[in-house]
Amino acid sequence: MKRYLFPLMLLTGVACLPAQRAHAQEKPVLNSAPPAPQPRPVEPAQTPPPTPTTAPEQAPAPAQQPTAEPLPQPTRDSPSGLDFPNRKATKAGGAEDKPPTKKFLYSNFGLGFSSYNGLSQFNASIAPAVGFRITDKFAVGPGLSYAYSSYSVPTGYTLTANGDRSISTSSVGLKAFAQYIVYKEFFVHAEYEVTNAQIIGDDGFGYFAKVNRTVTTPLAGIGYRQYVGEKAALDLVGLYNFDNTIYSLYPGLVIRFSFLYNIGK
Repeated sequence: MKRYLFPLMLLTGVACLPAQRAHAQEKPVLNSAPPAPQPRPVEPAQTPPPTPTTAPEQAPAPAQQPTAEPLPQPTRDSPSGLDFPNRKATKAGGAEDKPPTKKFLYSNFGLGFSSYNGLSQFNASIAPAVGFRITDKFAVGPGLSYAYSSYSVPTGYTLTANGDRSISTSSVGLKAFAQYIVYKEFFVHAEYEVTNAQIIGDDGFGYFAKVNRTVTTPLAGIGYRQYVGEKAALDLVGLYNFDNTIYSLYPGLVIRFSFLYNIGK
């Protein structure tokens, strides 16, 4: 009996061994190792905001250099290459263009000063006239004249028996003038004037007094004309008195400012 019992127990133990092994495998095994570090979540990289695209800067355009005007060139009519003011404007009785009319009004205002042996003479005059153009360059005309003169002597001297140091006179007369345009705006001017004049003369006692007499005055000189549009012009005229004496109506040099205005057709 004992001989059969031992083999039976041996077989039972062998049969139960796989079951115990399986049961032993089902038992959880504790992990005593420290927990592994968990990876941190990766944050998405922040991309910088897009910068606005700008057009590439363009180099500034080079400044344009001012073009130098050509220098005036001399010509037959202008040897220096320069012209007088309003050279190309419409003429008012000039030589370059045909005058717009045959008649014109011509008035002037004159100033003069002279001195003779301590006696000084100041003169102012006005003389309106009417001009007639015989040709495009040559004009003549009659006119009236009025002249005011003042005679004076230095301190310590007297002119009259009453002890006056100055004498004033007024004169009215008739005149005729002639004018010829020589070159562009330049012209020659001549006048002959007959005046019922007041002048100063010897009173017979060694003093001066007003004397009424007829005075003839020849004047001649040159002038320059400045055009003001088609109808008008301004003249500056310098005249020499060829009868320059102490008894003459005008001093030796007379400067006149004249105004010309075209009338008619």
